[in-house]
Amino acid sequence: MMTHSRRNFLKTIGAAGLALHAGGSFSACSKKTPPNILWLIAEDVTTDFGCYGEPLVRTPNIDRLAGQGARYTNAFTTSPVCSPSRSAFMTGMYQTSIGAHNHRSHRRDGYKLPKDVHVITEYFRRAGYFTANVVTAATGVKGSNKTDWNFTVENPFDGTDWNQREPGQPFFAQVNFKQAHRVFIKAGENPVDPANVKLPPYYPNHPVAREDWARYLDTIGALDRNVGAVLRRLEEEDLAENTIVFFFADHGRAMVRAKQWLYDPGIHIPLIIRWPGVIEPGAVNDELISAIDIAATSLKLAGVTPPSNMQGRAFLSAKVRPRDYIIAARDRCDETVDRIRCVRSKRFKYIRNYYPERPWSQLNRYKETEYPVLRLMRRLYAAGKLSPAQALFMAPNRPAEELYDLRNDPHEIKNLAKEPEYAETMKDLRHILNSWIQDTGDQGAIAEDSSVIEYYENLMKQRYDQRLRQIYADEGMIFND
Repeated sequence: MMTHSRRNFLKTIGAAGLALHAGGSFSACSKKTPPNILWLIAEDVTTDFGCYGEPLVRTPNIDRLAGQGARYTNAFTTSPVCSPSRSAFMTGMYQTSIGAHNHRSHRRDGYKLPKDVHVITEYFRRAGYFTANVVTAATGVKGSNKTDWNFTVENPFDGTDWNQREPGQPFFAQVNFKQAHRVFIKAGENPVDPANVKLPPYYPNHPVAREDWARYLDTIGALDRNVGAVLRRLEEEDLAENTIVFFFADHGRAMVRAKQWLYDPGIHIPLIIRWPGVIEPGAVNDELISAIDIAATSLKLAGVTPPSNMQGRAFLSAKVRPRDYIIAARDRCDETVDRIRCVRSKRFKYIRNYYPERPWSQLNRYKETEYPVLRLMRRLYAAGKLSPAQALFMAPNRPAEELYDLRNDPHEIKNLAKEPEYAETMKDLRHILNSWIQDTGDQGAIAEDSSVIEYYENLMKQRYDQRLRQIYADEGMIFND
């Protein structure tokens, strides 16, 4: 694969008319009919694919897709957990701006979006597109039909398959894949050998950790097979040439210090875009992309001008300035109340913890039951058997601010926030975050209704306490709630 600067990349596709001007329509482009837009959305996975350099995983279909289109190396979600992240990329708006930042926060009261905010299917409909959240088995797989948003929308999609559209009608469709979500599954043939996995330094080198990581990679292989089935269907129905395919994930991997956290494994996602005859095959782009940009870009490629209040950027437009940084946010997840914000440039990550008195690993019953490595680390920490990098996440509290040099510390272990030589960097990133909070109307400082928090505390206790007690008993530990 060739690596292209943004200018060269846009020059290549701009020759085909892809770099649309503001307010332009798709009729100015080289294609004679509006393109179909297809989103292939994975769950709980970061860039753990062969095309991104993971040698143990088996992802021939996704690797082939990357070879046929453009692979983005710096794409990030705005939240490290599904419902806020999905609320954001389905509207092109930060979840913190539209009141959708607390995980599954409005299931009981039917919260509606602000009047001037819509899911993007509404804009596609107005442009004559058929919209579908694919759940049928016609693709060879059954999509999960996931609409995990923190708001209620009536009839957000027109149907459950693009084959329900009128003849010749363009479609916007998404297929949601659940395979990389826990519980992980061991491959039936040629499973990944736990002895061969490379664990991050904040993980203990232990058989439990190796086995869990190997099964995660196996499950990505299952995801790849389902992605391949959908792509084959496009070919069989003669749709591939005029369908722009986006492959990305709702957030990062479901592992300790990843999902629900603003470290890169929780927010860094794959992003691959294929458009035959327009996007140069094998292109690699290191531009910073926020997941809310995918909505604006998809609309622009369909000839639809994104609404002026949409915060995402149509990053394939030559007139759109590349991002200097992305911002992500974590708020309450399940019953676990928290508020964290981060600013990430290509080199630095600044994190602000609004509850520094709390541990990183404060109780979350879902993670306690589903993450065997978290339970392992609790045991090893109690026994004094974790390295400093591993013990850090188990500490009883955390700093109010964190700063990491991603170039020299990609695992985000050495906190530089108090180092004198980084004082100017800290000042700049603090200012960026403070301005973003004000400019975007971040609602994270508004206290959530205590009845909602109580509801989720009771729900999680009902669902998980008995199971959690049994797990800890089986593993020889006393459960302490």
